[in-house]
Amino acid sequence: MTDSNPSPLEQASPSGESVSLYQAFLFWLKLGFISFGGPAGQISIMHQELVERRRWISERRFLHALNYCMLLPGPEAQQLATYIGWLMHRTWGGVIAGVLFVLPSLFILIALSWAYIAYGDVPVVAGLFYGIKPAVAAIVVQAAHRIGSRALKNECLWAVAAASFVAIFALNLPFPLIVLGAAVIGFFGGRYAPQKFAVGGGHGATQQSFGPALIDDDTPAPEHARFRWPRLIVLAAIGVTLWTVPIGLLTVLFGWESTLTQMAWFFTKAALLTFGGAYAVLPYVYQGAVGHFGWLTPAQMIDGLALGETTPGPLIMVVAFVGFVGAYVHQVFGADQAFLAGAVAASLATWFTFLPSFLFILAGGPLVESTHNELKFTAPLTAITAAVVGVILNLALFFGYHVLWPQGFSGYFDWPSALIALGAAVALFRYKRGVIPVLVGCALAGLAVHLLQG
Repeated sequence: MTDSNPSPLEQASPSGESVSLYQAFLFWLKLGFISFGGPAGQISIMHQELVERRRWISERRFLHALNYCMLLPGPEAQQLATYIGWLMHRTWGGVIAGVLFVLPSLFILIALSWAYIAYGDVPVVAGLFYGIKPAVAAIVVQAAHRIGSRALKNECLWAVAAASFVAIFALNLPFPLIVLGAAVIGFFGGRYAPQKFAVGGGHGATQQSFGPALIDDDTPAPEHARFRWPRLIVLAAIGVTLWTVPIGLLTVLFGWESTLTQMAWFFTKAALLTFGGAYAVLPYVYQGAVGHFGWLTPAQMIDGLALGETTPGPLIMVVAFVGFVGAYVHQVFGADQAFLAGAVAASLATWFTFLPSFLFILAGGPLVESTHNELKFTAPLTAITAAVVGVILNLALFFGYHVLWPQGFSGYFDWPSALIALGAAVALFRYKRGVIPVLVGCALAGLAVHLLQG
């Protein structure tokens, strides 16, 4: 699958310096600690560093890779890093880039999850989270608006979004069924009404150039980036092994119905449903983790999303928080080893969530490199993205309900939370503030309210 000879792309860069695997390792490690801002911010950071400043890859090749990643389930920013790492330094380059994009976030979230469980009832911490919860509800509303303004370009796509909202809100249909239905609509819509489903979810080509690049527009695909059936078969076998061995061991050690085994299976399914980004899969996660398995409460789910927003790495890393809290609270290793159980569960959630992403890139990359033309498989993705808007709107209502009526509609209306949510919405929509400043401001406001009420 790989060999030890230097990659054809591991040559002199436009600046006259070679890009070794070690140099790339240092960059991907740095990126893992600074990749704030969600997918848009992370892709922007990579563009600035790799296209504009370091010129490791040209604008056109960068967007071509991004188009492919946008079509896949999974976090597109992490997949893009994996793709570029693979293109430059073979399989190990891709693995290093993808792992380092996630690993710092995993360690940080394990530490924050433990602190949340251990000190969440401390007045100061409780006050901070009191302010963060309504901010998260506003952030999810903004996500629905942002995706909707990009995806809902005609009445057909509006209808898909409305149908998906009714399906999950009123009919309580499972998220995978909604995704499948939208994909079928997109498939037939692309064939019989292509003008309605030609919006696409990718990024168009551009003529912008920042000078010659190491991987330039006309740089031929290196030897390892050429499609070969034997390589694909080997990769598929390795992927199946990396999935079956851990889940087999969990089944043997703890049983199929155990918390850890069910987490492994649940997050495997979640990994294949993340079309449209992390916000798209969050409804599926809360349906399963909160509603079906009871691993955590609605309030804890909101807090977990807040922690995910404030840490580097993909937002889907909230699955690490879900895994940690679920195993910690359920004491799957006993009361004396609750932290170990949480850390293991967080690691398992991360492993099974991201394993498919690596396989999609390493197996599909050679097919993508065989052509630099714009991808044409966007009709199902367009319909799925439209459906995701309705699903995210339902998620926003779910969060809003639990924040504003913490004891249900029969209880009191939490007007301080409503004011904080309104302030967060104004900051996000009117003044275009970033997520982290909004969360910090709302956390401080929540702390003040909490201390005054105390």
